[in-house]
Amino acid sequence: MRKDLTGDIPKYLQKRYLGWYATEYAPNSAWYQHKADVGQHPATMIISCCDSRVNAEQLFGGEAGEFFVHRNIANLVPPFRADGDHHGTSAAIEYAVSALKVAHIVVLGHSACGGINGGYHMCNGTEKQLYEDTVYVKKWLEILRPAFGNLENDNDQERRIKKLEKLSVVVSLENLETFPFIQNALAEGKISLHGLWHDIGSGQMEAYNAKSKEFYSLTADAPQSNQ
Repeated sequence: MRKDLTGDIPKYLQKRYLGWYATEYAPNSAWYQHKADVGQHPATMIISCCDSRVNAEQLFGGEAGEFFVHRNIANLVPPFRADGDHHGTSAAIEYAVSALKVAHIVVLGHSACGGINGGYHMCNGTEKQLYEDTVYVKKWLEILRPAFGNLENDNDQERRIKKLEKLSVVVSLENLETFPFIQNALAEGKISLHGLWHDIGSGQMEAYNAKSKEFYSLTADAPQSNQ
């Protein structure tokens, strides 16, 4: 007989769920039932990293149904490929744009990203472990090569990796524009694309300005909005 490989849910998860059910759901059950009945209508898709320290809903004060969040290694977007293969990130983007009609897509990068660090060393030829020990991660991080190729010469490795964290956001924005359904939505003025980089330690957030091709602080020197 085949041994059941599925174990009981960890006790701390069960305890936290029951706490949420008692303190959050029960007093607001009618609101949650309404959300269940009307479906989801998020205005924004956020493409974030799988890193457990980065919580997009927490950063932006999101409630249930407000953000359509997709997480992957190093918050990367691959270029459009119509090859019929399995493309989790591309499928999530297509669903967000074509079915949910989101008005915004945000690519959210962050500091101290393990995926970016590994991708840097992989592209730099200083770490072969990713090639030897992984099947999917090394292939996924190949998306970083154009960003790595745009790095300026700098003897400070830490600065180069931090720069790659931000350049990866830019490359992902550029890759988003290769999807035909996004091209159409952009041409019709139905969607806008945004890049952000979050410093976990300081709590600071920087946004990408496509005109200046630079990141600016949302708390210090953000440009004045005309709206």
